[in-house]
Amino acid sequence: MSCVLVVDDSATIRDKVVNTLKEVGLFDEYKEARDGLEGFKTLIDSKADLVICDVDMPRMDGFKFLQLVESRPDLLGIPIIMLTGKMDFSSKIRGLEQGACDYLTKPFDAGELVARVKVQLKLKSLQDELKKANELLKRLTNIDHLTNLFNRRYLTEVLEAEFVRARRNKECLSLIIADIDFFKKVNDTFGHQNGDLVLSSVAAIIQRQLRAYDIAARYGGEEFVLVVPGTNLQGGVMVAERLRQAVLENTFPTPLEHLTVTISSGVATFPSPLVDSIDSLFRQADEALYRAKENGRNRVETMTLPN
Repeated sequence: MSCVLVVDDSATIRDKVVNTLKEVGLFDEYKEARDGLEGFKTLIDSKADLVICDVDMPRMDGFKFLQLVESRPDLLGIPIIMLTGKMDFSSKIRGLEQGACDYLTKPFDAGELVARVKVQLKLKSLQDELKKANELLKRLTNIDHLTNLFNRRYLTEVLEAEFVRARRNKECLSLIIADIDFFKKVNDTFGHQNGDLVLSSVAAIIQRQLRAYDIAARYGGEEFVLVVPGTNLQGGVMVAERLRQAVLENTFPTPLEHLTVTISSGVATFPSPLVDSIDSLFRQADEALYRAKENGRNRVETMTLPN
């Protein structure tokens, strides 16, 4: 549903702008404000697809309005056409430098207003499409295509940020390294295509078990890493155990209907006397995973805490 916001202290001008745009049906919703402050509050409450704003207004003029909009990242990208009664090029340059997309001189021609609005809407549409394409590209570069989990490169970025945040806020951060038991045997027995099916199935189970702000990544081969913020060692073990049980109970389609897959996991947590960096956090989780393998697999082991 498209929306335009018209900001002008003159009710006559606002009516003329709104009626002109309504005649060509460019928007579904039309909102009005009497000055920059009211316009800014309206934008915060409900964003518009385009703003037409007067320059000279009481209480807050168009330039201040532009500054406020520019200060809000969530409002960036909204095209703003300024209305002015002056042919003052220095003022136009000032407005364009502060974020205005175009200028229209009052009294304006209805056809020119419609044409300029159409141009800005087209530009915004192209910018929105480009933004979506960039977001998709960024996601694709961060995703492991087989499992649809994050890849190792993105995991490194996220873990660095989460570790800094946990240290700054004095919060817990748990790391779980999970490995599919005897995965080579699955590949050797059923072939790599079915091995890929097992990998993607376990990854889907991992995604279902995590909270929205947890991070799961394929670390390499049949190994997965889970970053669980705000969670102590006991909580990390609960997550790992819940995941282990879910994988154990999972069933597969033919020809894997008789296959039982298990995972082993190692859990480590910051803060701890043994953990003062990302490297030591990984090392403790990896050593715990090794003990899980040595102690029979299909189990969860934790970092060894000092006495």
